[in-house]
Amino acid sequence: MGLNEDVGRRLRALRRERQLSLSELSRRSRVGKGTLSELESGTRNPTLETLYALATALGLPLSAVLSDPLPAGGPGPALPGVSGSAVTAVLLERYEAGSAVTDVFRISIRAGAVQESQGHVPGTRESLMVLSGTAVVGPPDDTRTAGPGASAEWRADVPHVYGAPDGEVQGVLFVRYPPAGEPGPGSGGGAETG
Repeated sequence: MGLNEDVGRRLRALRRERQLSLSELSRRSRVGKGTLSELESGTRNPTLETLYALATALGLPLSAVLSDPLPAGGPGPALPGVSGSAVTAVLLERYEAGSAVTDVFRISIRAGAVQESQGHVPGTRESLMVLSGTAVVGPPDDTRTAGPGASAEWRADVPHVYGAPDGEVQGVLFVRYPPAGEPGPGSGGGAETG
């Protein structure tokens, strides 16, 4: 199976597990019902923005949509990258401690591009370690700039951006989802998904 088919199979299973109709998940995620149907059937290429909107509406980390659960202690298969308007992300690892999940991605941000991301599950935080280039990340009214060897951390349960004003950025992104039912520090409530 290819990425489209794998993601479609997982989306359909997760939606059904939560007893949601296509229409209800479409409404919650603000992803068109036709788009959602095409994603579930594996006939549409998923974008990073769309997958985040769907995962957030399902109350799950992005890794739940990108990969099947891994056997305990076993290495996972290499996963393909998923691209958005400016960011390409490859899931490297999903780490669970209790009910908290940390997704680890290798990302690149295209030169001169900016990607806007909607808020994720309440309490989610992100941290980017920059390997090369200079990244501008975080909430639009409170961005952080980080160059090679530096890192930046921000709330990700509110809208946030990724930018590469001076050339392509390579980095490792950590997305930390709080334990289920426990909003993280400074979450201040949920954000609309979209």
